[in-house]
Order: sequence, then structure tokens, then C-alpha cells
Amino acid sequence: MKKILTLFTVIALTAYPAFAQKYFTKNGIISFSAGTSMEDIDAVNKSATSVIDVTSGKIEFAVLIKGFEFKRDLMQEHFNENYMESSKYPKAVFKGTIVESIPFSKPGTYAATVKGVMEIHGVRRETTAKGTIKVSAQSIQALSQFTLNTSDFKISIPGVVKDKISPLVKVSVNCNYNPLNK
Repeated sequence: MKKILTLFTVIALTAYPAFAQKYFTKNGIISFSAGTSMEDIDAVNKSATSVIDVTSGKIEFAVLIKGFEFKRDLMQEHFNENYMESSKYPKAVFKGTIVESIPFSKPGTYAATVKGVMEIHGVRRETTAKGTIKVSAQSIQALSQFTLNTSDFKISIPGVVKDKISPLVKVSVNCNYNPLNK
């Protein structure tokens, strides 16, 4: 009886992630680079929230703009007050769907394309990004790198700093998800 109970426990624990339908993180890492040869402008936010529904392929991200940290305080202040107006537009949101059918019950690394709507600075735009989904027995990792154009989101770069700030922002996403317990 003890062997049967132990076997059942092992099967239940290893199979649980395969039955979980939603995976969640509140510690996703989103970073960006908007510098030029004249200035390094890099920031990172380590508290992005995201959820993946492995049944439907739907994926959502939300990040507080004020959560981006820069090497220099003055850059962070200008980013929040002058460019992103984070008091008026406090967060960026993406809601979309993974285009490919990812076998979330099978550990492995899979190429993925996500299509959906990105909302930044009060502007909503259709967005497509390529990335990688890594599935393990206990968790899921999503990785992506893509470029956003500041003018697409009505983010103005004053002429005085046009040589220092790139209008094309390189964004990196690294999120580690665990099963969402209800």
C-alpha cells in the first residue's frame, strides 16, 4: 500500500504542471536600450506581471513605467516626466496570442511568435514579436527581443537630444512562469 501511495504522489507531483492551464509571474524582466553612439540609455524593470493560458495560447504583460531603473537618476526622472508621462500613463500593457501551437506539456525549447495589441503612452498598436518559449516540467520561460518606434506611441524626442536618444527602442523580455494556483 505504501508503494502505491508513493507512486501516486510522484505521478501527481510530476503531472501537475501539465494540467495547469495558466502560468504566472510577477517578477518578469523587461529591459530596453534607446541609446546612440553618443549616449548609453538603458533601463530595466524586474517586476513585470504576465500570465500565459497554455490552453488558448493567450498571453498578457503589464509593467509599471515608474518601475524602470536607470544607471543615472536624472535619466529616470526625464524618462518618467518628459517622455513617458508616467503619472498620466502609469503602465504599459500587451495582450496577445501565441501564433504557433506550443506543446506546453512537453519539455523543450520552441520558437514562438506573439501577435496582439501593445498599449504604451495611451496609444494602442498592433504588435508582433518573435521569441522563444522554454518548457520544463515545473515552469515556462518566455524570451523575446524586438524593436519599438517611439513615434508609433506618440513619444516625442526633443531636437536638443535627438543625437543621444534613438527613436528605435530595443526591448528584451525574460519571464519565468510558474503554475497559477487557484
